[in-house]
Amino acid sequence: MATHSEELKELLLRTDNEFRQLSITHSELESRLHELAAKHYLSEPEQVEAITLKKKKLALKDRMENILRRTREQDAPSLSSSQAPSAH
Repeated sequence: MATHSEELKELLLRTDNEFRQLSITHSELESRLHELAAKHYLSEPEQVEAITLKKKKLALKDRMENILRRTREQDAPSLSSSQAPSAH
């Protein structure tokens, strides 16, 4: 199952502009969070930024999961009909 999910993500990265942009933005937020986490001390604005980035990152991940789920649901009928035995 994990392999199928990874393959589907790779397909969407190549073919779905929204998914690709969400992924890019998610990675950018992740990079900034790593920068903040590497600091020994965060100022109050940086603490607020980190919280905001985490919320935005989670929202992006939710949207990406919705796209993955929608794509799986669209593919499911074609998979089940191709695997159904013929009535000959």
